[in-house]
Amino acid sequence: MHEYGWGPQELTTSGVGHRSGRVRREVPAVPARRGLVLEDSASGWVGELLRLERTAGMVVMVLEGRGGRTRAFPLGHGFLLEGRPVEIVDPGSVRTTGAAAPAATARTASGSVRAAAPTQARVARASRIWVEGKHDAELVEKVWGDDLREQGIVVEPLGGIDDLVDAIRDFGPGPARRLGVLVDHLVPGSKESRIAGDAIRVPGAAGNVLVVGHPYVDVWQVIKPAVLGIDAWPVIARGQDWKTGILAGLGWPHGDQADVARGWQRLLGSVHTYTDLEPAMLGRVEEIIDFLTATG
Repeated sequence: MHEYGWGPQELTTSGVGHRSGRVRREVPAVPARRGLVLEDSASGWVGELLRLERTAGMVVMVLEGRGGRTRAFPLGHGFLLEGRPVEIVDPGSVRTTGAAAPAATARTASGSVRAAAPTQARVARASRIWVEGKHDAELVEKVWGDDLREQGIVVEPLGGIDDLVDAIRDFGPGPARRLGVLVDHLVPGSKESRIAGDAIRVPGAAGNVLVVGHPYVDVWQVIKPAVLGIDAWPVIARGQDWKTGILAGLGWPHGDQADVARGWQRLLGSVHTYTDLEPAMLGRVEEIIDFLTATG
């Protein structure tokens, strides 16, 4: 299923979020150790690190993939760990004595590298991130909250996007007052795609409003099923209330709205970092943050 994003100028298929206006994240150096599950970016090979072999003056690591097959790769760049680029380094080259070690590097839940102690929240920008509902806002806050406070960006729930066009008109977007909108179920032919197309035609929206979305019916589904210990989200029959159907499919209480609220808190509690979310969600939120913080 394709992901679609309505950018500042036109209706386009969205790809990787642009990085202008933000410092690129560091590629962390990870000491090679048994048990790491790595992906070779060039070949797509995924395997568990079994051992290191030193030969001809170089160090290679042996990864075991499906079916017990193994391949050897030199240490260095070009690997993904939990979906993020890393440099795999020789653990024997990591200095543990002598000069004082550099200060520990802290990471936010979104994966951002923070070399120093967290700074105080910046005064809020006029720009905003709009999401469809309270659950969307709580999930974005949990994973990206530190980043957003540092950038002075406020997330506001809309309560649905049926009135998005009027809301954007009332907001009055401009170069110093940008708006990023995150929409559920933004797929071709959907009601959401029609509303998104109308939204970017509001006067002042061109270049100042970015509407992007993920393909899932609800933000609940951007949580990876494996995080909940299941292979896939339950399939809900047309006409059935989606959230209560999901809870029933999970075998959780689903009799009333209080059960739905408790179910969501249980789901939210299972999310700890960006690795617990689907890439379709990660890319779209990063794209919005980049758009709102761009300086040109």
